[in-house]
Amino acid sequence: MTTDFCKKPRRSPRERIIEAARDLFRRNGIRGTGVDAIADAADSNKMTLYRHFNSKDELIVECLYRAGMEMDGFWQELEEAHPGDGLMQLRTWVRSLAAHLDDDSCHCEMMSAAVQLTDEDHPGRSLIRTFKDAQRDRVVALCHKAGIADAELLTDTLLLLIEGARATQKSSGVMGPSARFAEIADAAILSFAKGDIGIGRRA
Repeated sequence: MTTDFCKKPRRSPRERIIEAARDLFRRNGIRGTGVDAIADAADSNKMTLYRHFNSKDELIVECLYRAGMEMDGFWQELEEAHPGDGLMQLRTWVRSLAAHLDDDSCHCEMMSAAVQLTDEDHPGRSLIRTFKDAQRDRVVALCHKAGIADAELLTDTLLLLIEGARATQKSSGVMGPSARFAEIADAAILSFAKGDIGIGRRA
């Protein structure tokens, strides 16, 4: 017999709407998803949706904010797994990204939104820039912790490899060049760590 205390608490309408919106935005795109579809998927209605969010744009911003918060949690887990070891944190970060590169539910919501939100005045674009800047700062800090002399150059190399791998996978599939992303990125990290690439060694 099922008892009341065994039942999972029902999420609030606001949380259901955010979860449904993020899922639909990932699968169908931001512009391809209307508020009616979000309300239906959240087992709610448009009136409730607009009671929590003044507009679809406001909901988009909240979804992006949630994605950024989840990434903050990932960085903390990385530090706890390899405390004080910047090089291992860098290599683990790359391997984690590679492991989820072909997982549609884990693709970069920020990158996807940046492509779709073409209006420079959209509030989501400011949040995306803030997130990307913060991510770059974190990687630069890890590179410094790992003893990389040219931390900013390695950071930009890795970020370009990540975005390139995601874009290439869309056009060439999981068996295309993106399949070697982890190998290429790890080789770059180790080359910088050894001082084979960096300040004073640029072509």
